[in-house]
Amino acid sequence: MITEGQILDIARDAIYTIVMAAAPVLLVSLVVGLIISIFQTVTSIQEQTLTFVPKILAVFATILIGGGWMLNLMSTFTVNLWQDFSKYVR
Repeated sequence: MITEGQILDIARDAIYTIVMAAAPVLLVSLVVGLIISIFQTVTSIQEQTLTFVPKILAVFATILIGGGWMLNLMSTFTVNLWQDFSKYVR
């Protein structure tokens, strides 16, 4: 039988994996958005759609560069979860 401690460990590991996998994409998006916002403020260009294309390109580039690492991180979590499955079902 699975205990509360094991459930909490699984939840903690899942949240950690989600944060680690999403952090690079979110940080790149944040930095690109900040740079474009500063550029808009300095040049007084107030075009709302100006931020979308550079952000999308930066996010795609980040996924292309770090996607393998993110996939490996999530796969490792899933494999570990399935390997320990027999411990949880008794």
